Amino acid sequence: MAADRFSTATRLKALGSALVQGPAAARVYRARPARRNRLTGRAALLALVVCSLVVALAYPMRQWVTQRSDIADQRRQAERARDNVKRLREEKARLEDPAYVEQLAREHLHYVRPGETGYTLLNGGGDAKRPTDPGTADRPWYSNLWDGVDSADSPSPARP
Repeated sequence: MAADRFSTATRLKALGSALVQGPAAARVYRARPARRNRLTGRAALLALVVCSLVVALAYPMRQWVTQRSDIADQRRQAERARDNVKRLREEKARLEDPAYVEQLAREHLHYVRPGETGYTLLNGGGDAKRPTDPGTADRPWYSNLWDGVDSADSPSPARP
């Protein structure tokens, strides 16, 4: 009979007999307890604590992330500085070699050894201006050279 205790017919019979006895007994045999509000005081307090923790930890977490980013930037800068120091040490070692210093002096300062003849092009790498007179292309180069020397001696025309 215990299995029959929770059947619908048994519940209705118990409810009917409770109504006969009075409204106070009917509440005792109710099938379900009264529904309570889902948001209890404990749940509200727990939600408040969780929100407080999120708010309290948001700023420190932001600072932590920012500091981690700054640390990564500083490490990259330190790595670049180490590479630069390494490059400068290699350059210093090369500058201690007399052959390398001589090569630099020849390239940048146009130094020559005794007995050598140094030449300097004024217009850079050989892209000298061609004469504008079409007849000068048929003449030998030395004639054009002397014409340039003669024209350099003549006074320049007066400017207005």
